[in-house]
Amino acid sequence: MPETFPTKPEVARPTMIDVARRAGVGLGTVSRVVNGGHGVRDETAQRVRAAIDALGFQRNEVARALRPGKKSTSLALVLGDLTNPFYASIAKASLEIAGQSGFAVVLGSVDEDPEGEKRAIQELVSRQVAGLMIVPDQGDHAFLEGAGVPVVFVDRPATGIEADIVMVDNEGGGRIAAEHLLSQGHERIAIILAPSYYTIGRRLRGFRRAHRAAGVEVDESLVIQLPEGNAEAAEKATREVMLRPDPPTAIFASTNFLVEGVLRALGELDQDPAVVGFDDFRLADMLPTPVTVVASDIAELGRSAARLLLDRASGADTRPPQRIVLPCALIERGSGERPPSAVNRKAQ
Repeated sequence: MPETFPTKPEVARPTMIDVARRAGVGLGTVSRVVNGGHGVRDETAQRVRAAIDALGFQRNEVARALRPGKKSTSLALVLGDLTNPFYASIAKASLEIAGQSGFAVVLGSVDEDPEGEKRAIQELVSRQVAGLMIVPDQGDHAFLEGAGVPVVFVDRPATGIEADIVMVDNEGGGRIAAEHLLSQGHERIAIILAPSYYTIGRRLRGFRRAHRAAGVEVDESLVIQLPEGNAEAAEKATREVMLRPDPPTAIFASTNFLVEGVLRALGELDQDPAVVGFDDFRLADMLPTPVTVVASDIAELGRSAARLLLDRASGADTRPPQRIVLPCALIERGSGERPPSAVNRKAQ
């Protein structure tokens, strides 16, 4: 059965990462010593064992049951909240590809918690998985150097380590959204941003590039950075910006969760600006005015990452770290095609 690791365990206990830091060695070296592997110098192994004793580290019981030298048929996937359709799509697709090659996938959900992510990865390495797929948080991933297994990052690159990455063309997607709205005659376009992880920053960069290319200055008061990336925050921000004396005639919502908040706010107001979202979502084409979105093949993120990881784990792919960027495309449905003249103003 796939398993989800808790973000905050009830009782903190030393991890292999802690042992590696104390002994001054890589995570892979600790893993080999803990699991009885070879290839570690006696002096180094003694230092690792001393760190284990000092910290009171105990290896995971599942790893204890694995026989030294046994070839793993499991991959690991560490990602965010599985209730988010984005992460669920990645997980489902990677499970399918792995299953076709006779591999299982162990899931770890850590939801943007750097320490929780480290604990989950430590646990997965101790299980001797054949490879790791990770949707990284914003922390430093240098601790993965020498982990002894191939790593593929998904959706955004990590810091502190050179590794394979499969991602969406976020900058291109932001550019496409802005270009479309500018082509409809909009010059006052609000962009609503989730907390600025790598992907959102690239979408904003593309948004700005499109404006520069069109010779239209971005109104910085319409670049709205939310404190939280949820529908409630987007709803509040949309209401506030649309009640200004000179509201925008178009809105670009940088994630599908934010589109929900934008539409809720507009449903209470008399204004009817053009709206473009990023990432498609269920029922977007069934609303009274179907929602125009910039979409990418999210499932292909999971498929491509799993294929690449399987090739790395088998030794079939020995190239330097690869960067695979999947394209975005605009799906016109109606909400993003309203011209500025069609936007109603709230009666004063």
